[in-house]
Order: sequence, then structure tokens, then C-alpha cells
Amino acid sequence: MEFLAEYGLFLAKVATVVIAVVIIVSAVVTVGQKKQQADKGHLEITPLNQQFNDMSEAMLIATMDEALQKAEEKKLHKAKKKQAKLDKKRDKKASKQADTGDSEETQARSRVFVLNFNGNISASATSHLREEITAVLTQATANDEVLVKLESPGGMVHSYGLASSQLDRIRKAQIPLTVCVDKVAASGGYMMACVADKILAAPFAIIGSIGVVAQLPNFNRVLKKHDVDYEILTAGKYKRTMTMFGENTTKGRKKFVEDLEDIHQLFKAHVSSRRPQLDIEKIATGETWYGSQALEMAMVDDVQTSDEYLVTRIQEADVYEVAYVHKKKLYERLGIAAEESADRLLLKWWTRLTQDSHKQV
Repeated sequence: MEFLAEYGLFLAKVATVVIAVVIIVSAVVTVGQKKQQADKGHLEITPLNQQFNDMSEAMLIATMDEALQKAEEKKLHKAKKKQAKLDKKRDKKASKQADTGDSEETQARSRVFVLNFNGNISASATSHLREEITAVLTQATANDEVLVKLESPGGMVHSYGLASSQLDRIRKAQIPLTVCVDKVAASGGYMMACVADKILAAPFAIIGSIGVVAQLPNFNRVLKKHDVDYEILTAGKYKRTMTMFGENTTKGRKKFVEDLEDIHQLFKAHVSSRRPQLDIEKIATGETWYGSQALEMAMVDDVQTSDEYLVTRIQEADVYEVAYVHKKKLYERLGIAAEESADRLLLKWWTRLTQDSHKQV
């Protein structure tokens, strides 16, 4: 018991330091915002076809005999000029068709818009995702595709619910949506992924974790031992069901668990409505599976990496990577650094306390 008390005090000290840092950074942010208006950010659009072609040509030239390199460079230059003329002619023809409403002619070459989402506990990348989706929806048609490279172990329910709703905007616009998972799409990450028309996963990507978890330490006995009273005042029967410092009751625990079950049911309904082919009761146990296993359970539609899929699509369509970039000022970078440090600290202790069973290689 003495060890637990010391351990609890240690966690309290760590929490105090983190809170102090957050307060200081918040003060800096407030001052900075008063002095200077934040940059609203801008879109960066990168044509991936050109990058791929340049890489391919560089490899071709580098692996040829030096005597043949100049001739090959001239040949490639002529081919580029010819292709540029064909592209210009195609675009002009497509524009004319759009003006005249002629639907019998061949459709313009399809486009793929690539977005990246790297999720943390609070799904903070959603703020950029919404801007990117809004921009893409101004141009994308049913003949195009949106590809989201998604990486997330999950996090807060409401944050990932909003992120999923952003992806749902693409589906509602009847634009094909593909999600690629190279490493992990678990819990809130899978909540987002299942919105897609098609989910692709790398062979060892972690998929699933359709469950809800909440945990917190309780220091009530430590406080009592040191003659410290803690009072919490509420209005509303269930305004506060569980607390870190007060004495938790059986009734409060029961209500807390009921709330978790309600969220779990909503999560299951969300997944089932988007992937009706799943046996939801079999997979909604909180377990995770690797990509090849997830394919067998219909949680994903194919096993391949995002690179493999993109290389294929580059042969068939014009591919553009779309990113909303916000040039952060010093005080914003400090705030983000403090948030990421807190995230890492919480995840580190959460992993230790729950004795995460994921295998490492």
C-alpha cells in the first residue's frame, strides 16, 4: 500500500508539471494571438504523376551505358513534348464538351486526390482534413476518386466522430472514397476507415479495436491518509459519475459503465451501417487484427500498401496530393510540442498500466 501511495504521489507530481507547462504555454499563446493574427493557412497541391515519371526517368538514365545516355535524354524530351501536346488537345476537347453539353464524347481523364490523416488522441488533424475536403469537393466529380492515407490508433469519441463525418461528406457527394492503412487504423481510426467505399491495408497493419475504454487513477485513499479533504459539488444526478480524487460509488461506476456501453452500441451501429457484410458481434470485441487477417473477416477489401495502389492509379489517372498547410508561429509550435509531449506521456503510462499485448518485431 505504501508503494501505491508513493506511486500515486509521483503521478500527481507529473500531472502538476504537465499542467504547469500547459498553463505557461497557453499564456504565451494568448499574448501572441493578441499581438498578431494567426496565419489562416493555404493549400499545397502536388502532381504525383510528374514526380513518379521524373523518378522513373532518373533511374533509367542512371542505369544505362554512358554512351547511350544523351540519346535517351533527347528521346525522352521529344516524348514529353509530344505528350504535352496530346494533353493540351485532350483538355481543350474536354472543355469544349463541357461547354456544349456533349456527353457522347469520351470523358476526360479521371483524377485522384490524395489526402493524409495522421491521428492523435484528440484527432487534431481534423482541422486540416476539413479544409482539404472542402477544397476537393469544389472540383471532384463522380468520375474522380479521393484517396485518404490514414494512420491512427484512435482517441476521443467526439473528435473521431467529427473526423468520420468529414469523410462522409465525400460519400454524400457520390465521389468514390478509398482509405489506405499502412500501419494502424484502430478504434477511432477504424471508425473513420469504415466510411470508405474501399479499405486497403498493408499485410501487417493493425485493424479493428471496435470497443470503448476509459480509465483513471483514484487518489482518494492517499488523500485520506494525509488528512486531505476533497469535495466535488454538482447539480444533476449524473453530472460527475467517476472522479480521480473523490470517493467513487458503486452507483457512479454502474452509470459510467452504462455510458460506455451506449457509446459502444453507437460505434457498432456506425460500422454496421457502412459495412453490412461484417459479423459485427464477432469483431466488436475490442480486439485487433493484422491486415491479412482483417481481409478474411471482411474488415478490409484488399491487402496492399498505399504505394502499391498509387503506382497503379498513376498509370490510369492524374494524381494530386492535396495538403492544407498552416505555417505555425513560435508560440503555436510551443503549444503543439507541449500537447504532443503530454500525449506521449499519457500513452506511455497507459501502455505500461494496461500491459499492451501487441507483439513487437
